[in-house]
Amino acid sequence: MPPSRTPSPPESGSAATSAAAAARNTDSGAAHLPGGPPADPPSQKAAHAQALAAGMPFNANKPLEHGMDNALRTPAGQTVQPLSSAATASTLSEEINSEKAGGMAMPGLNATIESLDRVRVDSGGQRLTTNQGVPIADNQNSLKAGLRGPALLEDFILREKITHFDHERIPERIVHARGSGAHGYFECYEGIPQFTKAAPLREGGKITPVFVRFSTVAGERGSKDTARDVRGFAVKFYTDEGNWDLVGNNMPVFFIQDAMKFPDLVHAVKPEPHHQMPQAASAHDTFWDFVSLMPESTHMLMWHMSDRAIPRSYRMMQGFGVHTFRLVNEAGESVFCKFHWSPVLGTHSLVWDEAVKISGADPDFHRRDLWEAIEAGEFPEWELGLQIFTEEEAEAFSFDVLDATKIVPEELVPLTPVGRLVLNRNPDNFFAETEQVAFCAAHVVPGIDFTNDPLLAGRIHSYVDTQITRLGGPNFHELPINAPMAQVHNNQRDGMHRQAIHRGRAAYEPNSLGGGCPFQAGASAGFMTFPQRVEQDKVRGKPEKFADHYTQATLFFESQTPTEQAHIAAAFRFELSKCTVPAVRERMVASLVNASPLLAQQVADGLGIPVPPALPRALAQPATPEVTHSHALSLTARPGDGSVRTRKVALLVADGVQGEQIAAIQAALLAEGAVGRLVGPRIGPFRTAEGETMEADASLENEPGFLFDALVLPDGAEGVELLFANAHTEQFIKDQFLHGKTILALGASATLLAEAKIPETLPSGDADPGVLRGTAENFESTIEAFVAALARHRHPAREIGALVVDAGPA
Repeated sequence: MPPSRTPSPPESGSAATSAAAAARNTDSGAAHLPGGPPADPPSQKAAHAQALAAGMPFNANKPLEHGMDNALRTPAGQTVQPLSSAATASTLSEEINSEKAGGMAMPGLNATIESLDRVRVDSGGQRLTTNQGVPIADNQNSLKAGLRGPALLEDFILREKITHFDHERIPERIVHARGSGAHGYFECYEGIPQFTKAAPLREGGKITPVFVRFSTVAGERGSKDTARDVRGFAVKFYTDEGNWDLVGNNMPVFFIQDAMKFPDLVHAVKPEPHHQMPQAASAHDTFWDFVSLMPESTHMLMWHMSDRAIPRSYRMMQGFGVHTFRLVNEAGESVFCKFHWSPVLGTHSLVWDEAVKISGADPDFHRRDLWEAIEAGEFPEWELGLQIFTEEEAEAFSFDVLDATKIVPEELVPLTPVGRLVLNRNPDNFFAETEQVAFCAAHVVPGIDFTNDPLLAGRIHSYVDTQITRLGGPNFHELPINAPMAQVHNNQRDGMHRQAIHRGRAAYEPNSLGGGCPFQAGASAGFMTFPQRVEQDKVRGKPEKFADHYTQATLFFESQTPTEQAHIAAAFRFELSKCTVPAVRERMVASLVNASPLLAQQVADGLGIPVPPALPRALAQPATPEVTHSHALSLTARPGDGSVRTRKVALLVADGVQGEQIAAIQAALLAEGAVGRLVGPRIGPFRTAEGETMEADASLENEPGFLFDALVLPDGAEGVELLFANAHTEQFIKDQFLHGKTILALGASATLLAEAKIPETLPSGDADPGVLRGTAENFESTIEAFVAALARHRHPAREIGALVVDAGPA
């Protein structure tokens, strides 16, 4: 098991607790740090960074920059010795060691300028591999459809070899440009050698280093994190037999069925070319014009318009491999497989009003959330589950598993848990790691193979071609973050940014001048494509089952809770209202009629148009589906482990509040792994009713209410009066309520609820479980109730009529 860093509760005392909570944030901090020893590693880093900065109160050399005498006697620069390595570290998680990420940098050493021995390569006695370190079984023949058949686009070994040769004499990603990444590991529960010989999955307890990158799709690097968008979920496994990239999304389906249409899709969803608007948004004419003419997109549109498209955190969303892949065991036997990542913290989302406001206050919301969790030792975790089924079973399904717009319902093929993914180290340098990491759908290892999914076939080619352009040439595999841990030996040479220095004369195979090395690995040790029989006419077309465009869209919508359905309808209304061409709106609503007449009616009503006749179906009589309702498709199906770890709670403070209660709640939250931030009218110290001092590290002005998962309003008449007088307080409370968050009002702060017109009952007349009152007499039980309510994340029963958090305003 790789080393982990479990955060320890801080020492008792409100100052230490507040400092520990403040040190877990990256967007603002306290005006003063408490004296005494730091409570935990984040507090130590903050304290030592403060001491380091305080050790240089001014630039003593500045007066020595002027005049001839000084010009001839340039002084050495000022230095201050840090109290610990944490003070100057990029990340606290640098202490987490792995075979790929390594450990901490050696003090004062630039290892990149060491002897060239570190990059010299000798391939004597070594088997031939791809640039990902995957052993090559056959270096003589390209992959063809039959012995006399056409060469196949799937042949990633041929394409890598030819492409590298083509480029032997580096820009922003077109899609997935904005992303965040982290190092970690994958741990296999129990090996599944009966299904696959893939190194990470064949042995129980096996640890494989990984690098994971999460991203949005449509926006540019400078766009916001909380846009309504698909999220990329890409995992690079540094296996013993080369790199395996499982490049997926947080949605299990896609907009199109064939890679031929991918450029059209991206051109449609990107900012319109005549004015370059809108950024990171699909709410415009060209996108809806395209998808309304491509009814195969309907299922994906349901996911895209659902709360899945605005996740609360990267750590609280699922990931999917999207395509059907093939698993192959040592005996050469094959089964089909779909990959699912399920977050331990559960699947949780934002609501639209919340997402829009967050994008203005903190466009780095998801990036910050991932970084802060890892820095605090709250390592994100997902479980990998596989849907495994035979080709014969797939043939009997009412849908085609090679169609990327379809899922295999979990009721039809349950998930088999096989391992867990843990992210435990932040990058040291964003550009060198997160920006330069290059994922490619073609990067597979023995035991993982492709199916004939036509969208996957295009991705196998597109990714490597993109990386060559983006990273300046064919040697992007030699960048440290992309380099496999397995040995790389082949005859590819030269090209831009070449790092390896090969010895010897022979750069071809077969050869005798190099002793025949590197030699092809052969079938027993190298990657062998599964020998699927292909003897059919070469055609351009799709199987008949691909023509069922609406059955699974209906399944998804009807599997959502009423609140989730309301959000989907609101999202369609908002997006389509942004179109300027009425015919585009009408066509899309006509398509929705085929998926759900109820949804089409709700959307049409919001657009002020009658429901049009349904669009003609490509398949008049689709097959009867095996599953018509799947709870697994609702976000509520995966609430998580029930903890409140990493949740952020606003504790409002001002002069005269009951400080002991606030300190007790902050300590209780920190003990549960949550972060309670003291938020005042300004940052800095406040005098409590007990005569003590509390230090706010955030203000009502710089940390609005929608940035928090819950809210605590303090007791103390004087403090409540000061908060009431602040113009930000009422909106702070209203946003918390509007977004379904938990609110606790202690003692005198009940007046703040009343002034903000916050009801304490639901529209049904029942008590709102997310609006709590507390007094000194029931204080302990109140804290327990508050933590339990916070663990629910959100209280959707609060939404009704006009109070439903709409997919607008803009």
